[in-house]
Amino acid sequence: MPVYNELMTVDSAVKEVLGVDFPCETELIIVDDGSTDGTRDLYPAITADPRVVLRLHDRNQGKGAAIRTAAQAASGDYVIMCDADKEYSPTEIPFLLAPVIAGDAEVIYGTRIFGSHNAYSYLYVLGNRAVTTWANILFNCYISDLETCFKLLPARLYRELSVRSTGFGMEAEITGKLLRRGIRPYEIPINYRARSREAGKKLTWRDGLAAMWILVRERFRPRPRGAAAKT
Repeated sequence: MPVYNELMTVDSAVKEVLGVDFPCETELIIVDDGSTDGTRDLYPAITADPRVVLRLHDRNQGKGAAIRTAAQAASGDYVIMCDADKEYSPTEIPFLLAPVIAGDAEVIYGTRIFGSHNAYSYLYVLGNRAVTTWANILFNCYISDLETCFKLLPARLYRELSVRSTGFGMEAEITGKLLRRGIRPYEIPINYRARSREAGKKLTWRDGLAAMWILVRERFRPRPRGAAAKT
């Protein structure tokens, strides 16, 4: 769970995650990415639960950097990102685990269902579709929601991807590197509730442009000499 200035939501977000009846053992790794709004004052109570692991960045580095720190600290077999802004419901994570437990897939994406009641704006939805369509064209595939936060994959695989993007571009980099390996995510529909800019939404159109460039970079990145077909 990457956290940056989420004083109003992090406590309830953590309680929601810990309150889910998962079909396996879990740990929640919180990485505070340099919060300055008082969020850090809440951690003594939050970390009283033994399932919670806390890591602190001394300055804001971006979501990608926070996820990298969390993946390095993870002791489990699989990882999934869950933001602290409560746009996603942790109660749906078991649905993403079901194909893994059944042996049907290892990489699962939670595909958001956008509607008038839950979308931040039409331009935001349009931007997400544009980035996702761009990925589909570049890699000749079909995925429905590249920017979804709910990406579940083996911890070993995530570390192998060596994601460099420190900001929101990590979503595009993960997807680009998976598609380049020939890995097609198994998609599960999930609910979604976007918050407004006034409520703290941080993603902007610049992040969309950066994501499209990252996808191009990953699609045409030269393969190391002697590398196998899938890198």
